[in-house]
Amino acid sequence: MLLQLKIFRSLKSTIIKEVGIVIKRINHLTFPVSDLKKAVAFYENVLGLKKTGEWPNYAIFDVGGTDFALEPKGEKIDIFMLVDDVDKEYQDLKKKGVNFVTEPKDQYWGGRTAVFADPDRNKFILVSFKK
Repeated sequence: MLLQLKIFRSLKSTIIKEVGIVIKRINHLTFPVSDLKKAVAFYENVLGLKKTGEWPNYAIFDVGGTDFALEPKGEKIDIFMLVDDVDKEYQDLKKKGVNFVTEPKDQYWGGRTAVFADPDRNKFILVSFKK
């Protein structure tokens, strides 16, 4: 069993290196809400989610290690995919024909992001953080 696990890990590492992009996990989801105070009360008091931050125009909860955020008057759901290096993934994916909506840029909150669209125009945000 231990040998099988070692072989699997080695194979997984090889496959990831060959494919290129490594999306580690969904890091953050932002949902639009019509009333932030009501939404925060629902997620915190009714569903029992742990609030990790709140500002006049944004609130964040922890859901099993993924940030779940609420934004008033938002227009869409934002899905942040964590990668090691946004600039590298941007270049690699652009070479493969991925349609990027934005180039990589630093954000005021400490991340670096680039937005791309899939063939159905769903938008996703690659994000990395300085180490």
